[in-house]
Amino acid sequence: MPALHPLLSAFAPIWALTGVGYVVGRTGLLGPQAETVLNRFVFHVAMPAALFLMISRTPLDRFANASMLAFTAGTVVATGLGLLAGRLLFHREPGELAVGAMASGYVNSANLGIPVTMQVLGDASFVAPVVLFQILVVTPAVLAVLDGGAAGRRALLTLPVRNPILLATALGALASATGAHLPAELNRSCELLGGAGVPTALVTLGISLHNRPPVDSRPRRTEVGLTVVLKTLVQPLVALAVAGPILHLPAHQLLTVVLFSALPTAQNVYTYAREYQQGTALARDAVLWSTLLSMATLSVISWTLGPA
Repeated sequence: MPALHPLLSAFAPIWALTGVGYVVGRTGLLGPQAETVLNRFVFHVAMPAALFLMISRTPLDRFANASMLAFTAGTVVATGLGLLAGRLLFHREPGELAVGAMASGYVNSANLGIPVTMQVLGDASFVAPVVLFQILVVTPAVLAVLDGGAAGRRALLTLPVRNPILLATALGALASATGAHLPAELNRSCELLGGAGVPTALVTLGISLHNRPPVDSRPRRTEVGLTVVLKTLVQPLVALAVAGPILHLPAHQLLTVVLFSALPTAQNVYTYAREYQQGTALARDAVLWSTLLSMATLSVISWTLGPA
């Protein structure tokens, strides 16, 4: 079982920082408003800085390839099924529908995708097109629904200016297209701010687990379970079906696409849900349980599709 230890090594920092957050919440070290304040820091400051740098340094044509077709197919099917389930089975409002759909198909591409693929494949180049696709296509659609529900339909016209995530995305795309670069001092400042995003988001997630209300209703448990199944099983299976029988991708590309599709729900989903107070519990539990289950599914994928 050669892939087990590398995967455990990749997941260890995530569980450690989430555990730190839980201890912080349980002890009340940062006060009763810690979760709110830290989440706002991530959403309004750290994450925009990280996204701007990531997009500005990546050519925008990176996601135009056959592998991304297979990954996109898995994302569309998983998010679509999550949307239908939320609407038809659980009767959610638009904001909660958007969060549920995102939790069903938005992968943890950066802080888990990089270490997992480096350990299993020795190559993390597929991270860039996945990040671009999720940031430039999926995120604006979800935030438009969340922001529209919070501020009204007319406010959608000014959404890219008012929302720091979308504003950073637009500026990063502009910088990438024009080849513009920040001065060295500003670039370093953005790197420092962006570097605080992921650990702070994980600590915030851990704080939210303290005094978490129990999942005491069957519909609630069913919704969380279905979301996790869509994310960790359905999405990679659809990507496998498209990448293999339909596109006939080489073995290395096939493994890459399926591995990325099987990554758990990104903690960004919880950050967005917490900011807009829509589907917060579902996002939190989807991140937690999909991350736990994906340790097994990623191992199975690497053993079955990886080189002998």
